[in-house]
This record gives sequence, C-alpha cells and structure tokens, in this order.
Amino acid sequence: MKITTAIVAFVLILGGAAPIHAQQPPTILITGSNRGLGLEFARQYAVAGWNVIATARDVAGAKELRELAARHPRVTIEKLDLLDRAGIKALGAKYRGRPIDVLLNNGGLLGDMKAQQLGSLDYEQFEEVMAVNVYAPMAMAEAFRESVAASTQKKVVSMTSRSGVISLPGYRGPSFYRASKIALNMVTRVMADDLRDSGIIVATISPPPTETDMLRALIGPDGASRQAKPADVIARLMKVIDGLTQANSAEPTYVDGTKLPW
Repeated sequence: MKITTAIVAFVLILGGAAPIHAQQPPTILITGSNRGLGLEFARQYAVAGWNVIATARDVAGAKELRELAARHPRVTIEKLDLLDRAGIKALGAKYRGRPIDVLLNNGGLLGDMKAQQLGSLDYEQFEEVMAVNVYAPMAMAEAFRESVAASTQKKVVSMTSRSGVISLPGYRGPSFYRASKIALNMVTRVMADDLRDSGIIVATISPPPTETDMLRALIGPDGASRQAKPADVIARLMKVIDGLTQANSAEPTYVDGTKLPW
C-alpha cells in the first residue's frame, strides 16, 4: 500500500493522474471540401483539433486539400461525387459504427447561368442542381444518421442561402439555384421532425455573400472581391454550428445568428 501511495503522489506531482479513457476529439464530415467555403471549413476545424473527414469529387485535383491533410494528420480525404447515390451509401457504410458529431452538407452547385434563363432553359441542368443541392443532403443524412446519432453533438447541418428566402427582395435568377435552396430549407424542416426522436439536430445555415468561385461566377470577380472573406465567414459559421440545439433545430440561421425568414 505504501508503494502504491507513493506512485500516486509522484504522478500528481508531475501534473495529475491521466484519466483511464482520454476524451476523443469530435469528428466532422464535410462535403465539397476541395475549394471555397468547404476547404476553409476543413482548415479551421483541423486547426481546432477536430477529426475532419473531407470529401471531394476529384481528390487528385484537390491540391490545397491534400496539402492540408499532409499538415494535419486528423484530416482524412474521401472521394465522393454528390451525384453518385451508390457512392453516398457506400461511404455511409464505410463509417458505420464511427460517431460523427457534425455532418456538414457544404457541397453545392450553382449551375450554368444561361441554362436558368427563360428562352434557354435546360431541364437536365435543373435536375442536376436539385440533385446536388437537395437530394444529396437528404441522402447523406440517411446514410450517416446512425453515426450522427452515436455521437456527442448529433448535428446535421446544410448550407442554405438568403437567395432561397421567398419573402426577401431578390435579384433575377439563377432560378434553378434559388429554387433548390427553398427546397433544401423545407426538406431540412421535415428531416428535423423525422430525426428529433433520435436526438439529432438538423439545421440550415447561411453565409453572407462571400468571395468564392461560385460568387465570382454569379456577380463577377470585381463584385466578389468586395464581399466577405472565407476565413472570417467560416469562423462565424462555426460559432453558429456550435450553438445549434433542439430548440433552434430546423430554422435557417444566418451567419450572425439571426433567423432567416421563409
């Protein structure tokens, strides 16, 4: 007993006894992580010490994401095309049994601008935009719901946009993209009801206009350069994600924490 007591005292002097089971860092899965907001999400969560599962359709071409993974051992890159329904199911099966605290549906598609104008409407393009922006978040939630339910934070979060708010004044087009964000807000509300009994929080969050490739395609490089910067926007959105609860589940939330109207 004297030897045991001495060992314990020695450990305490060195800085305290370590717990038998050290707490594991939380895990986030991010779609569309190869560029823009998705890449910045991956970077900031990696710096914060999270396990990051970063997906990209073209891993070989995702140079910055691969460099991030090389610097941060907790970053894992997975190949995933959001139009590949079988691929979504397969990735969910691969991670079944591993808790995922935040499933972040960041990947999105603006679509060709001309294809969304009257006189040159491309309905195949419409289906593709809806598939990536609406069906894919639903399919991801379906594929990973058990992993999310097994985690501590239990959050499914999708990126919406103020351009999908019917009651706000807006600019003309792009109609496919705007319709997809309206639909995403609605399916998120339905999923929140469906998953509430599992303790899962389902929400949509919205960045402000941010200087990304998507915004450059929408308003041009000059206009985009005058908008918010990705690093600042993601830092603010991470605070929004951290503050999500069952009480505000299903409500579209803007980057400043306020609720977006429908």
